[in-house]
Formats: sequence, structure tokens, C-alpha cells
Amino acid sequence: MGLVTVNRNGGTAVMTYANPPWGTMTAAGAQEMLEAFRPLAADPEVRSVIITGGVPGIFIRHYDVDELSDASDATEGAPPLPPPEPGRRPRQGFLALVDEIAEAPKPVVAAINGLCQGGGFELALACDLRIAAPEAAAIGLPETRIGIFPGGGGTQRLPRVVGEAKALEIILRGLTFDGVEAHWIGLVHELAADPLARALEIAAEWEGRGAEGIAYAKRLTRAALDRPVSDGLADERRGFSEVMRTASARAGLRRGRRPAEIQKV
Repeated sequence: MGLVTVNRNGGTAVMTYANPPWGTMTAAGAQEMLEAFRPLAADPEVRSVIITGGVPGIFIRHYDVDELSDASDATEGAPPLPPPEPGRRPRQGFLALVDEIAEAPKPVVAAINGLCQGGGFELALACDLRIAAPEAAAIGLPETRIGIFPGGGGTQRLPRVVGEAKALEIILRGLTFDGVEAHWIGLVHELAADPLARALEIAAEWEGRGAEGIAYAKRLTRAALDRPVSDGLADERRGFSEVMRTASARAGLRRGRRPAEIQKV
């Protein structure tokens, strides 16, 4: 039996990750998630994706420490790494998964139903919205407690969520928080007794809206802090003109027109 299941609810795809009993992320699990996610991201019938955990009380506990330890041991005596190639992107595994979640042309929501640390929280950070259960026991990035640091996007994405100062405190001290604390800090957008049910409610909002407009809105907003505002504005203006040419924009704008009697006032 696989670690990932996908169920469709109208235009929403719910992807559940379950690796009992511990609920950790593994290399095999990350690749399985990636292979399940790619067709969802490309399918125009899928308007949004929800990711949640399939082990009670666990979203994704963290990345499997045994795997990381074995990988570290295998490097003993190895030569230094070469400089990174500019612009080179991972195409497989966990790093590709979090990048493709962040860059998917549709909303991705993390329904955090429990423990969500390390790589699990880095995956949640790649999502566009995060909804957590108040009783979630630990949400955060504890990697520095075991001699490493968040290497799946945490050092880059967390400052964009909570600011540099708070991100430094969380990452350097290896802090985790319960659901209520995580919401107060801004690590998650909402609290819900049933995060999946709430995520489905939000996802239903997107089903009747233009997919092109949503895709542009996500891409432009995510890129806003990575380039000069003049470049972003130029991209936004061109994108707006392109979306205005779509059938979904014409339909949505017609629905939003004022009634004739109001227009005459």
C-alpha cells in the first residue's frame, strides 16, 4: 500500500500522506507525493489541492532522522562539494516537491491536523494557506537541536511569513509551538477543530472563480518580494491585460455588473 492517497471533491483534490505509525517524511514518501502532485497541478479540472495527514494527530511529524543520519554518515571523508550551479533546480524528491507546491498555478492548502515539524512544516510553508487544529502539539522548525538546520526551504520561506527577526528566533533556537501559539505568531492562517473540513470550505470558493486570474494572482504575489517593484508592476499590468482577454474574466465581470436600475442613479 502506498503512502499517498488522492481523493477528489468536486474541483478540489485532497492528497493525504500517511506513514504509520510515526508519520515521518521519507525519500520514498516525498517522491510518491511529487508524482501524485504533478498531474494535479497540471489538470485544469483541479482548481485547488489540499494536503493533510493520514495518521491521527500527525500532519507530517518531520523528515525521517534515520535517513538523514545515514546520509550524513555516507559523506564522511568525502571531498568538498562543488559550488552550486546558478539556476539549477531539483527535479526529484522532497526539494522538488516543495518547490512545485509553491509554484503550482492553483492554490494549495495545508490542513495541519497534528504534529508538523521540520520537513513537515517546510512543506506546509510551501503551501499558500495553512489551517491548523488548535490542539496540534508541535508546529515549527527544531532542526538546530540536532546539529543541522532547515534545508527544505525553511530559512527562505519562514522570513517571508513572519519576518526576519521572528524567523531567526524560531530557527536558531529550534522552536515549535502548539496550534494556538502558531496562529498567534502567524505561522498558520486559521485554527479549526477540523482543518480538512475548513480547507474544503475555502477550496469551494475557488471553484466558481476564473482559474487564470487565481493563477496570476498567486504567481505575482509570491514573486513580489524577489524583484524590484517596477518589474513586478510591469508583470502585473501585462498579466492583467492577458486575464482580461479570457472567457472566465468576461463571465465573472458580467456577474459583478451593477443592476441596470443602480447604474442609472
